[in-house]
Amino acid sequence: MTNKDKALFLVQLILGFIFFMHGLGKFQGGISNIAGWFASIGLPAGLAYVVATIELVGGLLMIAGLGTRVVAALFAAVMVGAIATVKGAAGLMGNGTQPGYEFELVLLVVSVFFVLAGPSAISLDRKLFKRGQEQQ
Repeated sequence: MTNKDKALFLVQLILGFIFFMHGLGKFQGGISNIAGWFASIGLPAGLAYVVATIELVGGLLMIAGLGTRVVAALFAAVMVGAIATVKGAAGLMGNGTQPGYEFELVLLVVSVFFVLAGPSAISLDRKLFKRGQEQQ
């Protein structure tokens, strides 16, 4: 295993962990409160459940490297939504009262990377389905 393989796996783990923790926080903190907040900013309340599930379940799948490209695409969609609906107005670095979208942008770019590059060498996708190897 090369250092590149190890580095890619580390990024895959951290991306999955970050999304998992955000999803877990939404469910533990009261998903109905999050749904109410979504509704208050003009989004369908039910979308909160979709986002939280993508983050929670998708985070676990990303850690395992299962369905990597699909999960990464869902993560990217969530980040585009967060930037477009909540964070974008404050600008990249924030406006002094609200944080910017620099963190969401990094998560978006890393997610798009996995959509394009596929899973790391240490992933269930590679072990079980031999996916992504032909595109390396």
